[in-house]
Amino acid sequence: MPHPHASAPLAAGAHSLVIDGVRQQVRVAGQGPCCIVHAGGPGIDAGYLRMPLLERHLTMVYLDPIGTGASGRLPSHPMGYTVDRFADQVLAFVEATGLDTPFLLGHSHGAFVVLQAALKRPGATSGLILHAGAAWTGGDFMAAASAEIDRFVDRNVGTREAEEVRKAWAALPEIRSDEDYTAVLRGLLPAYVSDHQRCRDVLDVLRSQLCATMLIGDRTPFDVRDALPGLAVPTLVLAGAADFILGPRHAAILAGTLPHARLVTFGSSGHFAHLEEPDAFADAVIRFTQDPGSGLP
Repeated sequence: MPHPHASAPLAAGAHSLVIDGVRQQVRVAGQGPCCIVHAGGPGIDAGYLRMPLLERHLTMVYLDPIGTGASGRLPSHPMGYTVDRFADQVLAFVEATGLDTPFLLGHSHGAFVVLQAALKRPGATSGLILHAGAAWTGGDFMAAASAEIDRFVDRNVGTREAEEVRKAWAALPEIRSDEDYTAVLRGLLPAYVSDHQRCRDVLDVLRSQLCATMLIGDRTPFDVRDALPGLAVPTLVLAGAADFILGPRHAAILAGTLPHARLVTFGSSGHFAHLEEPDAFADAVIRFTQDPGSGLP
C-alpha cells in the first residue's frame, strides 16, 4: 500500500494492511481532505457509517475496527479490545499510511476512540468530529440509559417495537455470542432513533447493515474529563436531541470542557444523525472541515 500524503490521499476502494500484527481493513471513497471514520459498538464494522454527502467534499476512510468486519482479530479475542488499544490502532494507521493530519470522526464508542487518539497525539489530527460521544461513562450512565428505555416502552406500550426494545434491553447481560450481540442491537434500534415511525427507512437500513462482533475491553468506565481542558485540537461535537444514551447531556460536557469545541445539536435525530438528518449533518461537518478554527474560542 502506498504512503500518501494530504495532497495524494488513499486511492478509492478497499485496502488491507497489517498494523502491529493485525490486519486493518479500510474502504476509501470521495475526494478532498482526508477524514478517518471509526465505527461504534464496540464491535460494529463501518458499513452503517457510509456518508455519501460527505464523500463529495472529503476523502472518507472508513475503518473496520479491529475485531470487526474484514479486519483481523487480536490474539486475545474477544478480550483486550480497550479504547486505548483501538486508539493505538488508529494512530498506527495514520503513521503507516503517511497521512498528513487527517480529520478523525468517531461515532458512539468510536468517538471515545478518536478522542483518546487525539489525547495521546494531538498533532496527529487537524480536527476531531465527535458524533454521539461522551467524556465519561461512569456514575449513573447505565442507570440513566435504562430509565430512558423504560420511558420509550411506556410511550409505545402495546406496540411491537416496545416489546422488542424491552426484551433486547433485558437480554444485554445474557449476551454470549456474536449472534446474540447482533440480535440485541437490532432489537434496540427503535429506541436509538428519534421517531421509530418516521424513521422506518433508517431502521430498515440499519437492520440490514448492522452485524456485530462481541468484543470485551477492560470493563472500566471511560473517563477523560480531567484531560480535556488541555486538548488544543479543534473539535466538532455532534448530538441528536433524542439520543437516549449519548445525547445532549454528554455533548454539553464535551463542548463545555474542550477548549476549542463547537456544538451542533440535531433536533430531529437520535443516535444516528448522519442517517436521520443527513443534509444537516453533512453541512455541519463540511463547514467544520473547511475551516476548523472558525468560530472557536
